[in-house]
Parts: sequence; structure tokens; C-alpha cells
Amino acid sequence: MTDSMEQDFNEEDERVSTGIEGLDDVLNGGFPKGHFFLIEGEPGSGKTTLGLQFLMQGARKGEKSLYVTLSESKREIEKVARSHRWSLEGVTIFEFTPTEDSLRPEDQYSAFHPSEVEFQDTTQNILREVERVQPTRVVLDSLSEIRLLARDSLRYRRQVLALKHFFTNRNCTVLLLDDRTSGAEDLQLQSIAHGVLLLEKVQREYGKIRRRVQVAKLRGSSYREGYHDYTIQTGGVVVCPRLVAAEHRSAAVEGFVSSRIPELDELWHGGIDRGSSTLMLGPAGSGKSSVAMSYAIAAAERGEYVSIFLFEEWVRLACKRAAALHIDPCPYLDAGKLHIEQIDPAELSPGEFTQRVRDCVEKDGARLIVIDSLNGYLNAMPGEHHLAIQMHELLSYLNQRGVVTILVLAQSGMMGAAMTSPVDLSYLADNVMMFRYFEAAGRVRKAISIVKKRSGEHEDTIRELHMSDGRIVVGEPLADFRGVLTGVPTYVGSERMLGSKHAEGE
Repeated sequence: MTDSMEQDFNEEDERVSTGIEGLDDVLNGGFPKGHFFLIEGEPGSGKTTLGLQFLMQGARKGEKSLYVTLSESKREIEKVARSHRWSLEGVTIFEFTPTEDSLRPEDQYSAFHPSEVEFQDTTQNILREVERVQPTRVVLDSLSEIRLLARDSLRYRRQVLALKHFFTNRNCTVLLLDDRTSGAEDLQLQSIAHGVLLLEKVQREYGKIRRRVQVAKLRGSSYREGYHDYTIQTGGVVVCPRLVAAEHRSAAVEGFVSSRIPELDELWHGGIDRGSSTLMLGPAGSGKSSVAMSYAIAAAERGEYVSIFLFEEWVRLACKRAAALHIDPCPYLDAGKLHIEQIDPAELSPGEFTQRVRDCVEKDGARLIVIDSLNGYLNAMPGEHHLAIQMHELLSYLNQRGVVTILVLAQSGMMGAAMTSPVDLSYLADNVMMFRYFEAAGRVRKAISIVKKRSGEHEDTIRELHMSDGRIVVGEPLADFRGVLTGVPTYVGSERMLGSKHAEGE
């Protein structure tokens, strides 16, 4: 490769940051420098906010940035910035909108259609402002105004092509904002642009609107395909890239974690393997959350960072319940070794939740994650048909990072064959711990057992689980009962004894 060819390749491959970390990740570093990009989205999808973040990122790097507004006033743009506590220092705002003078009768056109005059005025004023500022980053808001002034599609396409050549010759990276108010999707405009971002709002029957972004096109460049959830917060647009577990492979982590309960660890033949996921399955109130908390506190005692995500229970109540069992999380919360977060399903999207889990692992170094419960996670994504795929990616990612993941799933029903699960994830989890109620001697009792351990052997007995004297107790195997998992077992103690005596006589 010659020096000139190598220089051309490097220039073509150079990316400019969008100012949004997650979007840069989706775009593999940012927008390719010196090209024309279309940002499409209905009103309220965050186009203006995204455009301002893009320009402010350029200003922080000492680049000249220009915001051309054809529909909103400069005051409105500055108000948007203040709502996010931003400073637009270094960003030039050029306002070209009709003024109140245009309402006067003497200013109404008669010989020419208004669009003939206004169209030329608009484009010429934009070009003059660009020549004056000499920016390297430009946001044009919005194309709807130019489309209306152009009146016909041919003239509109030619004008956009002319703008594209004008900016490309100046090595300027341009974002064109389009609010889709014209109706049907404008495929002609998408064909002209070097790249296209689609911002969508997904209505939900209850709770917060879900927003997602998709890269529909990025000519000659790699990017992360699919939908990526994003939010608009105070501070700007936050994009949560779709998780691809294959991109996070790391060396296998050996060892296992204990629960502080020797009898429970015996069920696993030592403990839960690091880099594995465990599903705790059973009816409400059967002890799943308490056992999960026991693993979390044991890890915190070892000096490991732990994150617990609660979907149903309040943090205060969870801490109070755990303290009553001598597994008080408060000291570890105060020491910064434990993070407990209450999740509101109505305010969360799947991508946001996945990003929070990733942040705990990558930024805080979490070694154990508890999700209590998956029922709440299901409620966070009504209408979603790909929970299994998303959970597969999340669990694969956590396993590859050597993180121990504990998933709590409540089954409907209390006893017997009528118990059902809202979703079957037992095949995804590496381990499955089952909790059951059973009736014996006029009492409702609890049972615990391991029904799956992918990495090796485990104890196949069923043990009684009960909370006594302020602690979690795992009893001896329930060898004198048959049918414990059905909820209505049969006592076979005497038969077993007779059978053993008969065997000795022989």
C-alpha cells in the first residue's frame, strides 16, 4: 500500500465521537468523519438533544460547531440546554425562522409563490453562515422545513444532494434531523445519506414509554445491528447497546462460592461454581430470597463486591428480613461491599436493566449478582417475545466474566402438580435449586433440593428447610418420606426399617 493510499484509508476510517458513550459503542467509535447523516424520529424522540450532544462534544475538542434551526427559536434551543444543565459555549446557533414581520400584509408575496422566495432565502442564508463560521460539525434542524419549501420531491432531492456536496467538500460532519411529519418513510433521503439512525418510541399499555435506536445504514462501516434501548435523562441521551456475549470472552475462572450454611454447601458438593448461573425455583414464601441473600452476604464477608436487584421487595424490608436471620446486609452496604437496588418495572426497559448489570460488573467489579425476581423482570417487558434470548446473552456474558449469578423465579400455586412457571428458563441456567412446600404431621413444611448442576455431581437428596432461632437451617435428608415434591408425601419410615431388617436376616 502506497503512502497516499494509506493516508486515504486512515482518513476514511476516522470516526468522530457523538458525545454519547453508548452510541459510540453502537457505531464502532462514532460517525465516520466528513459525511452526511440522517437522524429520523418522531417528535419527542430526542433528536435535538442528540444533535446538541454531538456539537458539544466537538466544542470540547476545540472544533467549530454550528446548529442551524429552521423550526425552533434560539431561545427554545437554549432552554433545552438549560434543562440538561449544559453550557453551549463553543456552539454557534443560527436561527432562520419566520418572524412576526412576515405576518404583515405588505410582506405577503403576490407575483411569486411564497415557497419560491423563501426556499432560495433559506438555502442561501445557511450557506453564508457555514462560510462565515467554517464549522467541522453541523446539525440541521429540521429537514421538514426544506421539504415543505421545495414543494416537489425532485427539487427537494436535488437540494439535499447540493447540500451534501457542499459540506463534503469542506470535510464537515453533518447531522440532518427529520421528524417524519411528512408521513411515509423517505427512502430517497435515506439513499442519499451516508448513514441513517432511526429513533423510535414504543408505546406501552402502562408505565414509561420505551425508546430504542437502530442504525439502518452506515455505508462502508461496521456497526452493531439491531435495536438498542435509550433514555432521555437530565444530562442528555443515554444509549444502552445491545449485549453480545461473544464480544466479552475471558479466561475461565475456577473455584466455587459458599453460602455460610455447611449443609447447603454439601448439596452442591462444595458450593456453586464461579462463572455459573443458578435458578432458585419455587412458590412464594418458600425461602428463595433468604437463601439468595445468604450467598450474597457470604460473598461480601469474603471481601467481594455483590449487587442485588430487587423487583418486588423494598430494600428496607429485604434488609429487615435478612437481619432477622443473622445475615444483616447493612454493615456491608455501609462498607461499600454490597449494592442493593430497587427496580421499578414500569420505569425500566430490558436494555436499561442489562446496562445496569454490566456497569456493576465492569465498573464496580461485582463478583456475584442476584436478580430477585425474574417475575418482575418479565413485568418490565410486556409484549416482549425474546426473553429467553436476552437472558441467554446476559447469563453467557456474566459466566464469561467469572460472575456467579443467582436468579429467583416464583412459581404460581403453592403445592402439587398445579404449580406452573411464568417462563421456563431451567434449560438456560447452569444449576437449578428447587424449593417446595409439603404437608407432614399437621404442619406445612419446606423442602430444598438440587435438581441440576451442569458442571458435575451434586447430592440428590431432598432436605428440609426451615428458619429457626433466627437463622436458616438445612436439615437431614427426608429419607422417611416419599413424594415430598408433590406436596403431599407418604411416610415410609417403618417400611424402610422393616426392609433393612429383612435384608440383615438374609
